[in-house]
Amino acid sequence: MTVSPVPPQGPSTAPAGFWRRLWRDLREAVAGSDQDFTEGNLRRAIALLAVPMVLEMAMESVFAVVDVFFVARLGPDAVSAVGLTDAVLTLVFAVAIGLSVPATAMVARRIGEKDREAAARTAFQVIVVGLAVSAVVGVFGVFGASSILDWMGASETVVAEGSVYTAVILGGSATVLLLFLLNAVFRGAGDAAIAMRVLWIANLINIVLDPCLIFGLGPFPELGLAGAAVATTIGRGCGVALQLWVLLGGRGRIALERRHMRLDLPILGRLLRLSIGGILQYLVATSSWIVVMRLLAVFGSVVLAGYTIAIRIVVFTILPSWGLANAAATLVGQNLGAGRAARAARSVWLTARYNLYFLGGVSIVFLLFPRPLVALFTADPAVAEMAVDSLRWIASCYVPFAYGLVMIQAFNGAGDTMTPTWINLACYWLWQLPVAWYLAQPFGLGPTGVLLSIASAESLVGIVGIIAFRRGRWRERKV
Repeated sequence: MTVSPVPPQGPSTAPAGFWRRLWRDLREAVAGSDQDFTEGNLRRAIALLAVPMVLEMAMESVFAVVDVFFVARLGPDAVSAVGLTDAVLTLVFAVAIGLSVPATAMVARRIGEKDREAAARTAFQVIVVGLAVSAVVGVFGVFGASSILDWMGASETVVAEGSVYTAVILGGSATVLLLFLLNAVFRGAGDAAIAMRVLWIANLINIVLDPCLIFGLGPFPELGLAGAAVATTIGRGCGVALQLWVLLGGRGRIALERRHMRLDLPILGRLLRLSIGGILQYLVATSSWIVVMRLLAVFGSVVLAGYTIAIRIVVFTILPSWGLANAAATLVGQNLGAGRAARAARSVWLTARYNLYFLGGVSIVFLLFPRPLVALFTADPAVAEMAVDSLRWIASCYVPFAYGLVMIQAFNGAGDTMTPTWINLACYWLWQLPVAWYLAQPFGLGPTGVLLSIASAESLVGIVGIIAFRRGRWRERKV
């Protein structure tokens, strides 16, 4: 590709030109870009994809925060019902994420091949699978809500107050699954701004309806805890309606038309086969986190509270990191589809470097100034001390973690969902959990031993991820 020479600029105009270009790219990223991500400047491509993906995930996290904010005013039983329902919903998220990984990879590959017909057929298979899974979950949730809460250990009062909430949330699981899956389709197609706007609108509706339906504001009925479930389901449902409007109207890179709306068994089979690795990835990571919480719970509520606060801080600070990693997945898929494996590899290394810059900066803050951050969440000195220690240990692994996160998503973008699964199994189940138990109990380090195991496991994910990516077998995956 020929690059036109750029005339030299003086010191007074160069900065202004840089900021103009930056502002232009940010506006294009949020508004939506029609750039071909298999061509052109890679740095700009990463920015155009990563910015809306970061904002999309920020919006997704708002759902849970908004519900808990308003539900907390109904009392501890209501909060308990929400927490227990969310624990069950984690299984639905596992399926949604597991299916979204191959959905992104397959759509990205077809877009890279310039085969939008096949991309549209893939999108329809994704919808079919999402509806089928949600039908099973919905029936189970509607008719078994009380039994679910009882099985989770809820008290009689929590079961009585929360069963309707659980029934509505699980009964409306189609909105959860389709929201995840169709946004995965948009990301794979390079329509990251559409996925972002869908979450914005869904969250805005949820935020407005939550207090209205919970407390009966204005003309709305007072539904109490059930109102939170109805508001969330309506918000997500409106997001899905917007997604379908875009797909059916051809307003994005994929136009879903009548001729695409039929079962395609080869595509459906590949989607289901690749989703096994995606689901296992999430389940391995989630289950290891649950065991870590169980190990820390032995040392009392102060330790557990401090670690929980630290994790909440960490989750919000790594959102940009996840956005960058998802951008790498899309770039890998599309460039492999275009037969440009070398460009796919360059996009991964460049994205990982940017991720390193960001998380490296965050780690400095966590290592040097953790106390002001923790003080925003607790005034208890003992809880704060545990939170500070947790932030510092987690920050110590951010450099390799920055690379590991991008490598995992790069494998997923290539359609290689099993390599990340094996990495997670080795680093979390075979290393982190045994080391955490041994250091905390027989070796006598207590909570510090658990934190040390977390830092070592995340570092190991980065190291093993880099080694596996360099082997290059991901280039040969057929999706």
